[in-house]
Amino acid sequence: MTTYDAILLSSFGGPEGQDDVIPFLRNVTRGRGIPDERLEEVAHHYRHHGGVSPINEQNRQLKAALEAELARRGIDLPIHWGNRNWQPYFTDAVLEAHEAGHDRLLALVTSAYTSYSGVGQYREDFERALAENGLTGTMSIDRVREYFDHPGFVTPLVEGVEAAVAELTGGSAASTEAGADAVAREDVHLLFVTHSIPSAAAEASGPQFGKGGAYVAQHCALAHAISEVEARDAGEAVADIPWSLVYQSRSGDPRTPWLEPDINDAIADLAVDGHTKAVVIVPFGFVSDHMEVMWDLDNEALTTAAENGLRALRVPTPGTHPAFVSGLVDLIEERLNDVPSDQRPHVTELGPWPDHDPVGTRREKVAAR
Repeated sequence: MTTYDAILLSSFGGPEGQDDVIPFLRNVTRGRGIPDERLEEVAHHYRHHGGVSPINEQNRQLKAALEAELARRGIDLPIHWGNRNWQPYFTDAVLEAHEAGHDRLLALVTSAYTSYSGVGQYREDFERALAENGLTGTMSIDRVREYFDHPGFVTPLVEGVEAAVAELTGGSAASTEAGADAVAREDVHLLFVTHSIPSAAAEASGPQFGKGGAYVAQHCALAHAISEVEARDAGEAVADIPWSLVYQSRSGDPRTPWLEPDINDAIADLAVDGHTKAVVIVPFGFVSDHMEVMWDLDNEALTTAAENGLRALRVPTPGTHPAFVSGLVDLIEERLNDVPSDQRPHVTELGPWPDHDPVGTRREKVAAR
């Protein structure tokens, strides 16, 4: 049985007012020498929403939901919350934990997949937070495994896909109330969308998985699994619904190859082929409806679909869905009880993803009582 003193809810962070936007974007792009005038090109996404990213409030809600579920299960572990790019920063969260006597932390990272930003960069963040507080030899930070194919993460997405297909094809109360013409199932296309990253970074995430590395392999495996579950639950005809893996939010030097196709290009191509009348946008690369979901999908992608004469619905992200919250606590218990790999739940052939080595001192173990 592995002992921990507390949970570290670990996230990206976001601005909470107009004055925060440029300082936040400087944090996100630190070390790249990007001038403020270029940052302002991205800032308008946040300024459109009053300078407030929804991600911090979503993390407050997630923290409260996790605390309630831990209490329900009788797990006495407090939660400290830290961000990479905005308050509360990891450095502050780690110090807060130490001052409370919590020196063995288990991190819940709000990133489900394997990539530098989702794994390696968080590890560097943890190492830096310990070092800046002089706690490298005193504290340790473990993290739960990547949970891209854990049932708790997958269930809300499956439910969202089923609901969207039913609404588009006239099989739900929502479609009846909306009064929109139903489309045939064979005229629907599922667009599984995630954040684009440089192609080289994708390859580095796990070269043994072939082109695109572990990052692409995980997304492809999950898209296939979701489409199969949706097909079994909603009827045999749904098995014929085609799907594509697409990307969003590319940035940086346009000369650098990034993962493609962009979702807007994919939507335009589907409109041209003449076989698609509606698309279901599945933002399965994200755990909550943060700014890139709200702007890049709810604004740009839905606009692209409308301009191309396609109906479009966007599936909700897991957020604080009860299954997701319960699944995250399952992952905590998995580490507390050193659950063997062959007993860890997963819905793809790639899972369960292995654990990572802790940051800081070696973790301590005690005999199970």
